[in-house]
This record gives sequence, C-alpha cells and structure tokens, in this order.
Amino acid sequence: MEDLEARIQAAQQNPQNLGEMADADSVGTVGSPDCGDMLRMWVKFKDKDGQKVIDRATFQTFGCQTAIAVASVATQMIAGKTVAEALTLSGEELAAPLGALPPMKIHCAQLVEGALRSALAPTENTIPVAAATPAKPAAAATLFDQLNAGNSGTGKKLKVVLMDNPAPGA
Repeated sequence: MEDLEARIQAAQQNPQNLGEMADADSVGTVGSPDCGDMLRMWVKFKDKDGQKVIDRATFQTFGCQTAIAVASVATQMIAGKTVAEALTLSGEELAAPLGALPPMKIHCAQLVEGALRSALAPTENTIPVAAATPAKPAAAATLFDQLNAGNSGTGKKLKVVLMDNPAPGA
C-alpha cells in the first residue's frame, strides 16, 4: 500500500500530458455524480504504416490525486495503440502501472476508462471509427469554463457521460 501511495504521489506531482490539446481529433468527457469527479481527454491520431493510431492524448480533471495519476499513466500507455486496441483496455489495465488500486479508488480508473471510451466513440460529431478518423471537434472552452457557464449562448451541448456503479463511499 505504501508503494502504491508513493507511485500515485509521484505521478500526481509530475503529471504527464496534463492540459488541453488545441489540435485534438476527438474529445471525451465523463463525470461521476456520486463523487463529483470529472475528466476530459483529448486524443490526436496519426497514420502509421497505413493504420490509424493514437499519436498522443492529454487530460484535464476535477478529481483526486488518484484520478490525476491514472490519467497521466493512461495517456502514456495508449500512445501508439490503434483505436481498437485502446478500447480493449479496462480501467484496471489503465491503472496497472500504479499498482492495484484500493476499492474506494477504483472509480478513478473507471473515470479515465470512460473518458477514453467517450473520446474514441463515434458521436454525431464524428464518423464511425472503423470508417475514418473522427472529425476535428470545434474549439471548446475549457472544462472549467463549460461547467461554470453551462454553455449558455453557445448553442453547443456539453456531453457528460455518467458512470454506472461507482465505488461505494466514493
């Protein structure tokens, strides 16, 4: 447990890929109403040997240090993977570099998994993943700005995916 806490603290103190990505190909946002955590993930694709792969991913979160740590290691882990490969990863696998999370923190890994799936899932703003690269999203306000403003006057809707079965006591 001490080793897990040290790895989480190290990842949280020096998070990788933190922040918005202006040229993202896709963006996914999830939130948990039970704990109040929210996470947004930006994904950029590239062509590698005729195959679409994740070039890089970044994140922004209103969450605890475990959510920051899991998102940090997950964005590093998915680089170079195809969409199909990334979609097979569970929250547990995305958090694996940190070690096994305690039951009360599993929702952090689920939050990151949900944001990744949201970013990679086809929506009305994208074309099916198997068919082509998703359309570039319109410039979005920061996660904080969108939550504060409620998107009033923009004509756009904030897509928040609520997570099922959050961990008890989260």
